Amino acid sequence: MRNNNKYIDLSHGSGGRATHQLIETIFKKHFNNSFLKQNNDNACLTFSSERLVISTDSHVVSPLFFPGGDIGSLAVNGTVNDVAMSGAKPLYLSAAFILEEGFPLADLERIVISMARSAEIAGVDIVCGDTKVVERGNADGVYINTTGVGSVENHINISGDCAQPGDTILINGSLGDHGIAVMAHRENLSFTTSIQSDCAALNDLVSHMVSAVPDIHCLRDPTRGGLATTLNELAQQSQVGMRISESQFIIKPQVSAACELLGLDPLYVANEGKLLCICPPHRATELLKVMRDHPLGKESSIIGEVTDDPHHIVEMKTKFGGARVVDWL
Repeated sequence: MRNNNKYIDLSHGSGGRATHQLIETIFKKHFNNSFLKQNNDNACLTFSSERLVISTDSHVVSPLFFPGGDIGSLAVNGTVNDVAMSGAKPLYLSAAFILEEGFPLADLERIVISMARSAEIAGVDIVCGDTKVVERGNADGVYINTTGVGSVENHINISGDCAQPGDTILINGSLGDHGIAVMAHRENLSFTTSIQSDCAALNDLVSHMVSAVPDIHCLRDPTRGGLATTLNELAQQSQVGMRISESQFIIKPQVSAACELLGLDPLYVANEGKLLCICPPHRATELLKVMRDHPLGKESSIIGEVTDDPHHIVEMKTKFGGARVVDWL
């Protein structure tokens, strides 16, 4: 880089030679594809007659690197999953970086390599982007915004307002892995068994699910606010209630122990590789088998049902046989 500088400085955000060098030596080097090679301020994309799906998300996390992932894999997988939750096939991503003066270039390249690897696994191209630099102390190292674009077939209608009383609720694995992995690493907590983030792109799993059961009603990834908040969102959108069973979903012992230590409820802890699915009850068994046959759904389970409730309450049957309201975060 310019003057053998190993850190981001304000000139990298000026739009001049230093910016050009940063783009050429880090971003284009690892996000290499035909769209970026055109060197335009836009990407001209080709679509079929299917419907367009678009989602955008900004990513901030501390620490930037954590067991099982980093802000780069989080940025790619999080947006890929948001597009996939409509039943769509994610195709393209944009990536915008807010960099802090003094941020190590080696860490930036490590993040970019992680994003490139995650995009390759998810089968998407990062086709355009932007870089800005702010003064030292005005950002937490790096913030990343990603926008995802995909297409969905016209006969697929998966939306948060489609849940119906009697529907079955499924999830593809254990709760709280991501949030606890980040917090445990941040607080220097150690456990006999390490806690790894579940950060993963779910679009391939969704593709198998939709192919087998195209009449899925809802898909949603329970990220910030966890399972509890996501269920309340869906209940409000669909104007229904939800009833779940505590004995039916998985919380790993080390996650449970960390939550107890930190005073957290795992129902409200973030996930980055999990999805909630709501489907007609007569398709639930078939769908569960499809999910369990996929590497990202081996621990899938049926956790509850949709109820006809004018108050849109989410209720949980506890392991002790009682019931509790599961409210918003």
